[in-house]
Amino acid sequence: MSTNWRISSFNGALLAAYFIPTWTIIAYNMMVSPIRAFFERPNVSVAFFISDHLHLSGMASVRIACLLALVRITTVAFFALYLVLFSLRSVRERGGGDETLGMALVLGSVLSFVSMVAAALVGETEALRLHATELLMLLGIGIVLLVESAAPRVAEVRHEVDTSVPAGTLSLQQP
Repeated sequence: MSTNWRISSFNGALLAAYFIPTWTIIAYNMMVSPIRAFFERPNVSVAFFISDHLHLSGMASVRIACLLALVRITTVAFFALYLVLFSLRSVRERGGGDETLGMALVLGSVLSFVSMVAAALVGETEALRLHATELLMLLGIGIVLLVESAAPRVAEVRHEVDTSVPAGTLSLQQP
């Protein structure tokens, strides 16, 4: 049985399998037709917030739509790079793809959080559910990644404490 599979690695691959096609299609639609795609469900909360609260012109709305598409494509690129690194066994064993997964999680979480707040402010319940679900998926994998990467460091510190205590003295470690 293989011992080089970590929970965060597998969950990151599953998350990438969702976000890569979904966000690529959304970003592509925004690049082809920025205003029309800006008012579709994945972006409607930001579009309404910008039009209702910021009163931007049509050209500024197009620029915001292109900026959203750029953030989505960048997140997709980090997920794709993570999948490439995940497929390499030597990198996967050392946890080398954690940085790329972390960057994808940060960018995706920020975009989902901003979209969720905008959806809450304009009253779009369906968009709010979509962005809250995406944010919870991203934060869940982020927490697993942090806990899983911290566990070996705690074990190393405990091993150093155990080896530094001379024999016959009281150890602070619990059995």
